[in-house]
Amino acid sequence: MNLPVRADSAIPTGDDAALVQGYLNHVTVEKRLADRTVVLYTLDLQRLATHAADARVGLRDVQSTHIRKWIAQMHSAGRSARGIALILSGWRGLYGWLGRQGLIDHNPVQGVRAPKAGKPLPKALGVDESVQLASHVEEADHPALEARDACITELLYGCGLRIGELVGLDVVASASARGWIDAQDGEAHVLGKGSKRRSVPVGRASLAALARWLEQRALWAGDDAALFIGSRGQRLTPQHIRVRLKRRSRLAGLATPVHPHMLRHSFASHVLQSSGDLRAVQELLGHASISTTQVYTRLDFQHLAKVYDAAHPRAHAKKPPGKG
Repeated sequence: MNLPVRADSAIPTGDDAALVQGYLNHVTVEKRLADRTVVLYTLDLQRLATHAADARVGLRDVQSTHIRKWIAQMHSAGRSARGIALILSGWRGLYGWLGRQGLIDHNPVQGVRAPKAGKPLPKALGVDESVQLASHVEEADHPALEARDACITELLYGCGLRIGELVGLDVVASASARGWIDAQDGEAHVLGKGSKRRSVPVGRASLAALARWLEQRALWAGDDAALFIGSRGQRLTPQHIRVRLKRRSRLAGLATPVHPHMLRHSFASHVLQSSGDLRAVQELLGHASISTTQVYTRLDFQHLAKVYDAAHPRAHAKKPPGKG
């Protein structure tokens, strides 16, 4: 079976071409891989054959040193760690098959790893976007829904709560309560990861939103314990809150759909930008290790870099005289 290839692709020739085609026949006919997967394998193996040809070695003579060199070249050219890992998977499959056919006595890709992928930065809203969302008032026919959703938004952003901590809040403190809000002291008491309790301050905006919601909640019959309930009286689920928050962010005019953890990231980033106190942010978030919180220093630096680029007169080099 000969698969179509792009006209500008390097096509393996001679013995190497037969090896590649034999393996592609194997994954197509015997392993029954999806057509899209076979096409990707084809492209990856063409890339391997091109590297081997440039190094003046046949595919059966490739060594681990060659593989590592080609990985380094791809990484330097900007290919992602995930992309390289997928390419290596295809190469490893070819050499595993060649070994089972008795055509090679070692797999040069075995033990070779892709570069370690950097951890992506958490997605956080800017301060203006966060205020825009928190200040949004929906002209709704159901004031109770508006009061509830506004309170949820305020607590997620104003206290940095996890969604599980939010849905676990009860109206009043009790021995069985997972969490509650002490409006008089301005504190939320929650049960976080690892069943660890912590207290976080609740600001005036959040307390005002809470008071408005409790007035409306009293009009609904339902679960006497849960702070946040639906129109049928049941405790809200995390999924329900995700859907409502996404909807609210769209109605507020935000370009990016907002999920609950994004507001937690925004809370942490903005507190750190204002205070510079990483330990305090760690305590507020309930992180067991400071290393978990340190990701927000990268977000903070990213924010500062944007401010510098936008405002500092030396941020952008001037054009040389006579240019442009």
